[in-house]
Amino acid sequence: MGIITSTIHNTLKTVFGFHQFRAPQQEVIERIVAGEDVFLVMPTGGGKSLCYQIPALHRDGVAIVVSPLIALMKDQVDALQDNGVRAACLNSSLTSVEARQVLRQIHNNELDLLYVAPERLLLPDFLETLATLQLALFAIDEAHCISQWGHDFRPDYVKLGQIRNLFPHVPIVAMTATADPETRKDIVSQLGIGHAAQFVAGFDRPNITYTVVPKQKPLVQLSRFLKGRSDEAGIIYALSRKRVEQIAGQLQQAGFSAAAYHAGLSDTERNRVQNAFRRDDLRIVVATVAFGMGIDKPNVRFVVHYDMPKSIESYYQETGRAGRDGLPSEALMLFGMGDVMTARSLIENSDNAERVRIEIQKLNAMVAYGEALTCRRRALLSYFGDQREHDCGNCDICTDPPQRFDATNQARQALSCVYRVGERFGVRYVIDVLRGAKNQRITDLHHYELSTYGIGSGQSAVEWENIFRQLIHLGYLAQDVTRYSVLGLTPAARPVLRGETEVILGHPRAVIKAEGKAKRRGGAAGGLHQELFDGLRTLRKQIADAANVPPFVVFSDATLLEMASSKPRDERELLAVTGVGEHKLRKYGAAFLSAINGWGSNV
Repeated sequence: MGIITSTIHNTLKTVFGFHQFRAPQQEVIERIVAGEDVFLVMPTGGGKSLCYQIPALHRDGVAIVVSPLIALMKDQVDALQDNGVRAACLNSSLTSVEARQVLRQIHNNELDLLYVAPERLLLPDFLETLATLQLALFAIDEAHCISQWGHDFRPDYVKLGQIRNLFPHVPIVAMTATADPETRKDIVSQLGIGHAAQFVAGFDRPNITYTVVPKQKPLVQLSRFLKGRSDEAGIIYALSRKRVEQIAGQLQQAGFSAAAYHAGLSDTERNRVQNAFRRDDLRIVVATVAFGMGIDKPNVRFVVHYDMPKSIESYYQETGRAGRDGLPSEALMLFGMGDVMTARSLIENSDNAERVRIEIQKLNAMVAYGEALTCRRRALLSYFGDQREHDCGNCDICTDPPQRFDATNQARQALSCVYRVGERFGVRYVIDVLRGAKNQRITDLHHYELSTYGIGSGQSAVEWENIFRQLIHLGYLAQDVTRYSVLGLTPAARPVLRGETEVILGHPRAVIKAEGKAKRRGGAAGGLHQELFDGLRTLRKQIADAANVPPFVVFSDATLLEMASSKPRDERELLAVTGVGEHKLRKYGAAFLSAINGWGSNV
């Protein structure tokens, strides 16, 4: 692996402008270059794309990248081409002349990466074309779409299981940012890559501040949150088209640069809004869930859920569109029980009983997150099996904690009851046993004979629900969504049951202030460098507009921030800035060095 390691590090620096790999990028890349299958779970903004883009440059043939949305393909291809990489996409946005040109490039071995939608990949004539080519690898992005347990299940993705049989010797890398343990098992099974090396890089996005507030006067709450953010890019999600239009209209009247986006608009209008947002000509998009997956825009500074999403996977993916550049960003959710009822009715309006069951359980987990009294990040990560021992210090629960109480005794009672009913029941049934309920099911199962029957009768069902919710979020209990959310003990429960560990929980809070829980920050660069940072952003916008690409394709905000801070004086120092590769140095180096040196002479 020594030679491979040396060459992939060289590619990382000279082509992409990064100085070191993040875990576990290097091992993933080395395995794919060696021809192995890989399944990768990595948070949005964590660098998944490099895990197949670098191998594509080190293996013979063209890499086929399966991507679900046209906009996402375009952003990826624009960024690769700007780094000097031979990349193209083949989708319905191309004219027949453009499509033929791409096909010629494939046959003439002029491409390193080709992006296609799953529908295109599986067309018989396209598969026949691929059979005549040397293929470097298959990369399947947004792989959670293949699983019925995923929040964005797509039938066309299921058919991707054919790839392994049709091309048995071509390595497959499947990637996603959002997959709980059940979804991960299903993905590798559906793709026929059960032997693949699996990497779960964690789900944490430490730069995002998570805040949940009770929905009271939502438009007023939203206006307060947006105050002072007029120059920041953000996305506001709502459940209905009507509400999207209402919010966008009110924001426009208030002087915000905002526009609506939903499936009911014309293709022309949706494309206009999407492109304006990508190019920093539009600051705020108010959207249904139809917007976002295909956006590779790294400088989104906030995501607001005006309405509660239907699952934690959706919430995680949508909030993950903030701060992809690693700079401080915010995620605000307005939480109201009316939204819960609306989401439930939407889910139940389906003839597929199994899908309804799965989605109701996911909705219940989302409600539990909204009502959480433990560290918001720990609650979010625990859902994906990523248990953390310490609070994050960067969410509303951590910065404004609820009143705490010693719940060791109640925790032992709850955990003991879960154990004594055989770890075969959900929260509501266990609470019934604890409170000594007299119902037919308990009678039939003889659970009134258990030592834990009725020991929790002194507390209400609501109080017990709060305790169980926190025990789940803190990792003492796990819910198996594949088995009707049955509760099971985790290894962390044993010290509690043995009396070796105290459990401190939070009392429910009656009121949470709705106006701006998150600490406001200045501009991304802060005081000393803000003026230069703003000047570099202006220069970037001019260059991007002239090249007809989004500004982030030229350089990310994080790269401009590093330039503003380090103030490189020559090409050697500029090349040391993260995100500046040799191709971009040749294209943009002189202009940015001139701006930086010019700023230095004026201060």
